[in-house]
Amino acid sequence: ENIAKENILIITDDLNLSFGSIRIKTKGSDGGHNGLKDINEKLGNQNYPRFRFGVSANFSKGRQSNYVLGEWSKEENRYMPELLFKGAALIKEFGTAGIGNTMNKYNGPLEL
Repeated sequence: ENIAKENILIITDDLNLSFGSIRIKTKGSDGGHNGLKDINEKLGNQNYPRFRFGVSANFSKGRQSNYVLGEWSKEENRYMPELLFKGAALIKEFGTAGIGNTMNKYNGPLEL
């Protein structure tokens, strides 16, 4: 589509962040995330905005796929509507105000 990389926002789950944590970056490594590895290969570099949504690493060894594709806990379900609302607002902010303003507004400690 010939869209400038800075106008694309990649959204991923992230096992390295606690549940509900949000991180927005302009570039960075894949951090072992297979989806980001694939995107890096397709784009030829790691210089693109990304929104990482923490899902935590609360799984036993070798059970990562089951955890990521499994059900949210009752506690996680309780916070999910608010987190989805914040995520949607973040995406809208990125589209209207740019990556810098979005990072300033949303990066930082999450209060549930």
